[in-house]
Amino acid sequence: MKVRKNLEAVFLSATVMVTFAAYATADVPVRASAAPARAAAAADSNVTVVVVSAKRLTAAEKAAQQ
Repeated sequence: MKVRKNLEAVFLSATVMVTFAAYATADVPVRASAAPARAAAAADSNVTVVVVSAKRLTAAEKAAQQ
């Protein structure tokens, strides 16, 4: 009789336990090494580089802009 009254709680707790068990026993995929990514970046040498040089604004100049 008590089980029928608390069937929802039993179902939810069983679902939570099964979900955590599934994550705990799942295979973790092996990540690829970073070496191929560096090789791909070195192969693309036509990357545009933009250099911005300017003086920093003082606090008074920042306040004047707002």
